[in-house]
Amino acid sequence: MEQKHIKVVAAIICKDEKVFATQRGYGNYKDWWEFPGGKIEAGETPEEALVREIREELKTEVSVDEFLITVEYEYPEFFLTMDCFLCSIVKGDLVLVEHEAARWLPLNDLHQVQWLPADLEVLEALSSRFSTQDTE
Repeated sequence: MEQKHIKVVAAIICKDEKVFATQRGYGNYKDWWEFPGGKIEAGETPEEALVREIREELKTEVSVDEFLITVEYEYPEFFLTMDCFLCSIVKGDLVLVEHEAARWLPLNDLHQVQWLPADLEVLEALSSRFSTQDTE
């Protein structure tokens, strides 16, 4: 039987050397941490899906600034493809609609929470992206 393939987008919302992380409130990975986002609907570009998802999940308007990484990860239940983008807040206060909790984590100390396995690759990409930026 072929495994279900899910294609999602994730927002890496950055502000003042910090990144916004959310804690799942449901499902097999309840209480694990992730970058906010969600599924791409038919006819949407990844960027459009991200703007919509953040509006729905966090009541906030973001701008999608830069592509960061595509993560492909095989969970026991499904295969995930996740396009991740650096984003910034246009307006809104990041109201938690679906998540249990949220935190602003410093870019130099992102491992203080238990991230979902697929999101660990994003941390590596963030780390190399921002450490190279410091040396330029």
